[in-house]
Amino acid sequence: MRRTFRIWRSDPQDPKRGAFRDYEVEVQHAWTVLDALNEIKWRQDGTLAFRRSCRHGICGSCAMTINGKNDLACELQVSACKGSVITVEPLKSFPVLRDLVVDQSDFFARHESIKPWLINHRTPPTDKERLQSPEDRKLIDGTWECILCGSCTSSCPVYWSSQQFLGPAAILKAYRYVFDSRDEGLEERLQMLDNRFGLWRCHTIFNCVEACPKALNPTEAIVKLRRRVVSEKI
Repeated sequence: MRRTFRIWRSDPQDPKRGAFRDYEVEVQHAWTVLDALNEIKWRQDGTLAFRRSCRHGICGSCAMTINGKNDLACELQVSACKGSVITVEPLKSFPVLRDLVVDQSDFFARHESIKPWLINHRTPPTDKERLQSPEDRKLIDGTWECILCGSCTSSCPVYWSSQQFLGPAAILKAYRYVFDSRDEGLEERLQMLDNRFGLWRCHTIFNCVEACPKALNPTEAIVKLRRRVVSEKI
């Protein structure tokens, strides 16, 4: 089956500028978009730049905009893409470094700012790990699965308009630790969460939910974190 891939190619002199270039690919059965991109790079145009790593939807490296929707190229089947032309672009709202490669430095800096690690000031047990009940463990389901691909943040209109916004990915990670029964770091994270560029900047548009390739719900996490912050103040 032959398909046309319309891929954004940046201008080497100015990555902010560029144009689409069409490539005809003879697609094999069960190919993903990443397979097609590899075919183009290996056999047609070695200058095409894109990120890839695990090939199993775990690392998040190959997140890009495919036919107008953010997705993982390694998971999206070519057969699931409608139309004879498949348009592939870099993630929106992130600066383009080259072709489909974007600069996520700011994205990861915001993730680091919410202190994405377990904070506990009690002396750790010497003979076993810190335990939690199955019920407490379930509270963080739907958050730890985030692979930090950036699809949700890239799709967020609030982030488009104000890149001071913490973003849904960082807030989802904050939720993962704040609601962990072993964590005591809410007070340390409030500086980033409880302000007009944190929890309260979200307009609950739900673009992040639709964009997440892991079917997570950052909007729900934001709402629950708001309630938690308010309850702490009361």
